[in-house]
Amino acid sequence: MLNRYLEAALKHAKYEMIDDEESFYAEIPGFKGVYASAANLEDCRNKLAEVLEEWVLFRIYQHLELPTVDGLKIQIIKDLAA
Repeated sequence: MLNRYLEAALKHAKYEMIDDEESFYAEIPGFKGVYASAANLEDCRNKLAEVLEEWVLFRIYQHLELPTVDGLKIQIIKDLAA
């Protein structure tokens, strides 16, 4: 489920070329703080995937809600003992 969620989110990524030291920038709308930049498109995609994975795991750890992506929703259970 987690892999499907990550793959679905990455399909919504927006990429653009920028005039700077790193020439590609990417972000995923609806995922605040998930962005990356790199010298080439492949590296940018890889960095964005890493950032997304860390962002999702952090939010799960902190019991924070995650956006629904293409009908996929990850439920955060705050207390299993309850």
